[in-house]
Amino acid sequence: MTARDEPTMPVGRPAPDGMSEPALALDPLTLSPRKRLVWSFYKEMWDHADTRLVPSIFHPNFTFRGSLGPVLVGYQEFSAYVAWVTSCLDRYTSDILAIAEDGDTVAAKLRFHGFHHREMFGVAPTGRHVWWHGAPIFTFEGDKVRDLWVLGDIHGLQSRLRAV
Repeated sequence: MTARDEPTMPVGRPAPDGMSEPALALDPLTLSPRKRLVWSFYKEMWDHADTRLVPSIFHPNFTFRGSLGPVLVGYQEFSAYVAWVTSCLDRYTSDILAIAEDGDTVAAKLRFHGFHHREMFGVAPTGRHVWWHGAPIFTFEGDKVRDLWVLGDIHGLQSRLRAV
């Protein structure tokens, strides 16, 4: 195979501004119990860095694979992750863009954002508003989460942190 025969990455089109998609205006009182818990996880726990809520959402030895890379187990490891993210991004906010439930699973489309005010991924604070998308999948056991897997656009976040 010659270099001419090797496939190349398509150029494509620029992605639309990820901040223009509106967040859902969810009324937690109208959501199913599991969707309400996911709403609480983002709007009450993450947006306020209130890790006191973690035991009311998760089983003690739950597993978490975060959008920014780590695989964590339990309240303490997860709470440290929340503290790190929210200390790097001032006014950290989670916008729920879509949410769906099927059996013991709730999945969503999220936009995470804040103002970069502490070193993150080796990038000194810029003060810029940065954001990335994530797709969490919550697996419930009873009324609490046993596992949370989040696929996140870390490349998009890192490029926004390094933008000139």
